[in-house]
Amino acid sequence: MNSCRAFGLFAIFLAIGLVSIVKAEPSTTPEVFTFTDAEPTVLARVKPPKQAAKGIYLTASSVANSAKVEAMINLIDSTELNAVVIDTKDYTGKILYDTKVPLAVELKTANPVMKDLPGIIKKFHDKNIYVIARQTVFQDPALANAKTNLAIKSKKGGLWRDNLGLAWLDPTKREIWDYNVAIAKESIALGFDEINFDYVRFPTDGDLSTAVFSTTTKHRYDNMAAFYKYLSDQLINEPAYISVDFFGFVMERHDGMSIGQRLVDANQVMDYISPMMYPSHYPKGYLGFENPAAYPGQVINNGMKQGAKYFSTSTRAEVRPWLQAFHIGARYDASKIRAQIDAVEKYPNGGWLLWNASNNYSSAGLKKQN
Repeated sequence: MNSCRAFGLFAIFLAIGLVSIVKAEPSTTPEVFTFTDAEPTVLARVKPPKQAAKGIYLTASSVANSAKVEAMINLIDSTELNAVVIDTKDYTGKILYDTKVPLAVELKTANPVMKDLPGIIKKFHDKNIYVIARQTVFQDPALANAKTNLAIKSKKGGLWRDNLGLAWLDPTKREIWDYNVAIAKESIALGFDEINFDYVRFPTDGDLSTAVFSTTTKHRYDNMAAFYKYLSDQLINEPAYISVDFFGFVMERHDGMSIGQRLVDANQVMDYISPMMYPSHYPKGYLGFENPAAYPGQVINNGMKQGAKYFSTSTRAEVRPWLQAFHIGARYDASKIRAQIDAVEKYPNGGWLLWNASNNYSSAGLKKQN
């Protein structure tokens, strides 16, 4: 899987010790006209019908490949899948389409791998597939290196960097919040049905004793709570949903885990919360298992059971976990993938998402489309 995404998960877990939905309706047509004697009037886009998204993660390189797109559409057509999650800004911090966001243009923080993003989105929409943009936030070495006043500093001088040598942004800086809101609004204008914000936290791996943060809040989760609310306030009137990716242990730990992630801070201001509940990333001894990856159903069920009280008809957010579709800790065949899905679907949820960093997906573990 993505090494940066995985690295942070491993670090935090070590630190703390440790219903069916049919294919989505088309999200929208780009322009809707009402015909009268006057000129046609373009009506505003609206949010698509809310649904339980059952999706797969795709890199920008994958969706820039027309043959790969067709293969994934065929897979979705033939199974219970109904959604895709596409990188628009990944762990490098580069914006992966031809952005017009002024700060990105000024600082040259774009790498337009996807040459015709609206056309790509339309291909999926034409097949009634719900399309989510995945946008990393505070792990953003492109912006951190280009505008060092926004980056986390090191006591040793210069920028603080994690174990992979990547610079991070200081989560307290409002300019960073504005930058990501601008990217999100642009992505929505291009046709995305939802923006999924990832790396919405303080860093975990690396020598954190040398990191200098400018936070003035008592707890890091207070800072992050303000950020989640800011996203909601700025995007509430946009024709798309918003979601955040959290570590899997947020379903069981509610103290912020030193990274600022708590369900209670996001469940009234987000539409979906996606804990990354990959069984291979739970520590040895979790639930008494020598190798938790070998027991995906039990691992997912435990997390869903403990976190369920934070999601109800009175909360805005629904839980929609990321699930493991890669071979780490055990071979994730059809039975292990299905065990995770079945565990999620025992509880009220907003669907689930499959993660495979190489985008190698098959119908294994998935129900066939009727």
